[in-house]
Amino acid sequence: MLRITELKLPLNHPEEALVAAIRDKLRITPRDLIRYTIARRAHDARDKDDIQLVYSVDVTLKNEAQVLGRTRRDRTVGPTPDTGYRFVTTMPADYAGPRPIVVGAGPCGLFAGLILAQMGFRPIILDRGKVVRERTQDTWGLWRRSELNPESNVQFGEGGAGTFSDGKLWSQIKDPRHLSRKVLIEFVKAGAPPEILTEAHPHIGTFRLVQMVESMRATVEALGGEYRFGHRVDDLTIETQGDGTRRLAALHLSTGETMAVDAPVVLALGHSARDTFEMLHDRGVMLEAKPFSVGVRIEHPQSWIDQARFGPCAGHPVLGAAAYTLSHHCSNQRTVYSFCMCPGGTVVAATSEPGRVATNGMSQYSRNERNANSGIVVGIDPMRDYPGHPLAGIALQRALETKAYDAGGGGYRAPAQLLGDFLAGRPSTALRSVVPSYRPGVTLTDLAEVLPDFVVKAMREALVVFGRTIPGYDHPDAVLTGVETRTSSPVRIRRGEDFQSVNTAGLFPAGEGAGYAGGILSAAVDGIKVAEAVAKAMTAAR
Repeated sequence: MLRITELKLPLNHPEEALVAAIRDKLRITPRDLIRYTIARRAHDARDKDDIQLVYSVDVTLKNEAQVLGRTRRDRTVGPTPDTGYRFVTTMPADYAGPRPIVVGAGPCGLFAGLILAQMGFRPIILDRGKVVRERTQDTWGLWRRSELNPESNVQFGEGGAGTFSDGKLWSQIKDPRHLSRKVLIEFVKAGAPPEILTEAHPHIGTFRLVQMVESMRATVEALGGEYRFGHRVDDLTIETQGDGTRRLAALHLSTGETMAVDAPVVLALGHSARDTFEMLHDRGVMLEAKPFSVGVRIEHPQSWIDQARFGPCAGHPVLGAAAYTLSHHCSNQRTVYSFCMCPGGTVVAATSEPGRVATNGMSQYSRNERNANSGIVVGIDPMRDYPGHPLAGIALQRALETKAYDAGGGGYRAPAQLLGDFLAGRPSTALRSVVPSYRPGVTLTDLAEVLPDFVVKAMREALVVFGRTIPGYDHPDAVLTGVETRTSSPVRIRRGEDFQSVNTAGLFPAGEGAGYAGGILSAAVDGIKVAEAVAKAMTAAR
């Protein structure tokens, strides 16, 4: 089978045009083409008056060797890569040995547990939160009634923070083994739309993610895995061996139970497990501060973004709601960029701690809500902005979130400001044409009183630049809602090439909270890699 890439056709091309383009590209007759499948489809909207669809296509031919020889100098034609997944090992169906433990049921923990279950290891998955349906009800309790459950919210519970997001399933990670393909295939098995296998920027949306998480849990349980919700890891017992090395010996849980550890433990924390990071630091597990970003959520009517990006093709069903990616390096040596852009979505309350406000963005699969929203965030660096302690980034997040809560007036209302007022340096007093979507609601104020001065200065410069990139982006009626602080983990749990903690054997840090991923897809891929490392360690020890 051969793969053709960068095959461009007009947006409104007929179906038969793709077949004709394949034949023209390979210089073959209709009888030479046995079949074809679309491997990927993207769009090129740089010219709004002539938007192109860009395909990668896998083709089966009668004379593949001959065509390969003829096209050997063409970098857009070559053998189709092998994207199949192969288990590094498997255990007998009646395996009754030590069971690995996975802490966390977000994307990373979910795939670590799934892969271990598929290999026959019957993992135990612990999560501090609730099953996804109950968690959804608790999350709505914050959004609708200003009632926060610190253990069941946007951050904590089955499915992790990614459940209440746009459900983006693309990443820029290096993936030579095509592990992301394994992730997408498992999602389709669990009920995701099949087009995520071919779209260049696939997404799922919250409601579908809820159903998929339930389906994948059922798969893990059918393979002998076990879930235990409401089981927060509050402490560790770490024993020092005769040679001076440290080894994890037990987990102490919020239920009062102590679990002896006789197999590896995958630590798939979310980026908001602040109390767990503190406990790990107290127990001497090696942590280090890492960069993250802070800022606000910006909202525009989705129709504005569609028109700016797609021009006369705005609203075309193939294109859907328009997205964007923006970045600007500022004169104060700070970088401002869009983060987790949610077309046709809402800004949501994403705090996990009482008395603090944090925001995030969420979309459904349809992406048909009124507004587009995105984080507009400023990169910060440990050495420059919070030196001296591996948990100092958490302290900075908490300080900003407390300011946001106070500026919002309590009840988890968020501080907000019109973009025109933000640029002019004056508080906002009334909304105009853009209606903010954040619930429990917003309080108009001056965000410069909440954010660090360097963040404010950088954002004011960048937003004007973004208005030249996307006409209307700096419209004075656009709404900024603060604060966005949970962009990524401010901590990295150091691990070695064997994926174990560098100073605590038996502990396998993984995913976004541990500092090795950013987003659903990369976290899931990291979960697969760590599960494989656990399986290798367990089979080597037999």
